[in-house]
Amino acid sequence: MNVWDFFASQPLAYLIAASVLGLIVGSFLNVLVHRLPLMLDRQWRAEAREALELPAQSSPRFDLFLPASRCPHCEHQIRAWENIPVISYLCLRGRCASCKAPISPRYPLVELTSAGLALFAAWHFGFSASAAAFMLLSWGLLSMSLIDIEHQLLPDALVLPLLWLGLIVNAFGLFVPLEEALWGAVFGYLSLWSVYWLFKLITGKEGMGYGDFKLLALLGAWGGWQVLPLVLLLSSLVGALLGLVLLRMRGQQAGTPIPFGPYLAIAGWIALLWGGQITTSYLQFGF
Repeated sequence: MNVWDFFASQPLAYLIAASVLGLIVGSFLNVLVHRLPLMLDRQWRAEAREALELPAQSSPRFDLFLPASRCPHCEHQIRAWENIPVISYLCLRGRCASCKAPISPRYPLVELTSAGLALFAAWHFGFSASAAAFMLLSWGLLSMSLIDIEHQLLPDALVLPLLWLGLIVNAFGLFVPLEEALWGAVFGYLSLWSVYWLFKLITGKEGMGYGDFKLLALLGAWGGWQVLPLVLLLSSLVGALLGLVLLRMRGQQAGTPIPFGPYLAIAGWIALLWGGQITTSYLQFGF
């Protein structure tokens, strides 16, 4: 019996394997969320120096793999046993093994969330290509949301590959027909692009970033044009409610920029899974 047949015939083993994979990926997502914005900032600075014809600055290699992870307080290099998802955090009691400085609980929370997303995809879609594809989408949306919350940035390096992947998987009809996915990407981009320019013409201000256009196009590429109204409705409602709550909690003014990407990601994730049922229930209740 090969691995494919084993997991297909052993649902519990498949769910456990998906959860473990999610923990491992979650550990990588922590690195991605922290380092990718720094990598992009270095790249933009290098491009700016080149455009201004300034001499290039040499710097040590910095990417997703090097240098090795270190404690930000004492520069202690994280050893392999200190980097086991969730378990290491519990064994170290949330503190650095060297200087005992507290480790942010965000790390195990991201790992657990990543595992939960993988477990849910495995349970919902079964042992299938759809489950694997939806895991990739869920992990991508999670990482984009965390970066947008911290930096108000939706990197093209994450958004565009997932947009293309949505079109590719739907070329095989995994979620919707390719034609619906194509128009979903087109209308997803144009809808927020139109709102952006209308708002700018009326107020003279920018109401959102171009990353939001691309993220909605990504969701349209995965779920088809039919999910777009529900995504916009859910994200607007959740964004307005949570945004007001966060502004009050932080004591910030109403004009403070709020990242819209996480709300789009949550709404899109929900719409891709239950969009048809939600729309049908609303129509039945409304009429």
